Amino acid sequence: MNILAIGSHPDDIEFGCGGSLLKYSRNGHSVFLLILTDGSFGGNPKIRIKEQEAAAKFIKTKNIFWGGFKDTELVGSRELILKIERVVQRVSPDIVFLNYWDDVHQDHRAAASAGVSATRYIKEVLFYEVPTTQNFTADIFVDITSVLKSKLKLLSIHRSQVSKTGVEKLSILESAISCANYRGFQARVKYAEGFKASRFLMDIA
Repeated sequence: MNILAIGSHPDDIEFGCGGSLLKYSRNGHSVFLLILTDGSFGGNPKIRIKEQEAAAKFIKTKNIFWGGFKDTELVGSRELILKIERVVQRVSPDIVFLNYWDDVHQDHRAAASAGVSATRYIKEVLFYEVPTTQNFTADIFVDITSVLKSKLKLLSIHRSQVSKTGVEKLSILESAISCANYRGFQARVKYAEGFKASRFLMDIA
């Protein structure tokens, strides 16, 4: 299968669905990333781009696309929809992962809104959560127990962002473990990633 993960900033994807992408890649599926901004508001853009490229290499993605939009200035415009649509057309994904629409960060809200429009013909579209997500009720789970350590290594590649959680003495790694443990408990496994379906077509053979 072709898997496309879309993120507003470098490291969104790794937190939200990094474990799932690692499992997809290791099982022979093709993983593609679309990063809409360079994350310049949250750090040095050159560093963040290098970190994202290294993370993509760690996942063994087939390609990484850049949206070229300004960090914190993403809006749910026709331009954004068309940018995502062009990547969707190139990748022809079976599954798309998106930021969730209920989020305190405006870029995440805009990415979700445009993403829903741009993926309207994709059979499986799943929202993922990040630390700024609100009111997220997961209804699909992926067991990431076997790849949790690898997910933490993946997040560690974004070195410039590890400590930027907005919570004193809490790293993004600790946050990721807590989230995986919580979603795992819901799914009755040790560690999981949780997703909210925008569209999920079951194929019953």
